[in-house]
Amino acid sequence: MTLSVSMATVASVLREVAETEILPRFRNLSDADVRTKSSAEDLVTLADIEAERAFTRRLPALLPGSVVVGEEAAYADRAVLDRLSGDNPVWVVDPVDGTGNFSRGDTAFGVMVALVTRGETVAGWILDPLGACLAMAERGAGATVNGHPARVTPAPGPLETLQGCAFGPRGRALRRHVKRMHYIRSAAQVYLRLVTNTFQIAAFSRLMPWDHAAGVLIHAEAGGYGRLIDGAPYVPTLRAGDIALAPDQATWERMAALMAARSV
Repeated sequence: MTLSVSMATVASVLREVAETEILPRFRNLSDADVRTKSSAEDLVTLADIEAERAFTRRLPALLPGSVVVGEEAAYADRAVLDRLSGDNPVWVVDPVDGTGNFSRGDTAFGVMVALVTRGETVAGWILDPLGACLAMAERGAGATVNGHPARVTPAPGPLETLQGCAFGPRGRALRRHVKRMHYIRSAAQVYLRLVTNTFQIAAFSRLMPWDHAAGVLIHAEAGGYGRLIDGAPYVPTLRAGDIALAPDQATWERMAALMAARSV
């Protein structure tokens, strides 16, 4: 498909917002700059708030008529999520994915933006501002990492030879069947590792759009295989479910069977 917005222009906005609103606050947050939301583990920082405000100003200017669904705005008003089912193009924004890591000075965080039209993700961007790594994809046009074509390599062996990251009770069912499961509390970082072949597999049970809209598209456009464990495709209007991501369908089928068999 042909986008009515430049992929490179959006990428520039991600970099600029990271440089002005996020990186200056990394390892420079006061106690007043961090607060809890739904639990002690669910945090928001001044960097999240100011970065989302910047994206909310800048992204709609690139695409007249578009609106924004940001993680922090949706936390304040869940009706914001209804925009994903509307007729206007929607920018889905996770200003700092891995806020807990960011607040502790851990480098495993990222910035995620997706463009959704009529309930379908048509473009996605993930930036690791510290690692200077940018992955992006347009539906039907492939994926790139730092401007070079990204390609998920075939699984080098059976599930027992692979490594990745898994969240949720069903995802944990995979742990004794793989070489190694890492614990990285940032979907942005997990997706970057998938499309650069550091990880081969991942599983998630919390499907909020800002965590997955960009990543699922980039992984698919790089040749990866991802579905809900019942075989249904991922769509950004989902709120719950279990998704497995693999380098190929055969690996996904093994993962999905193991996850579906896990009682929760």
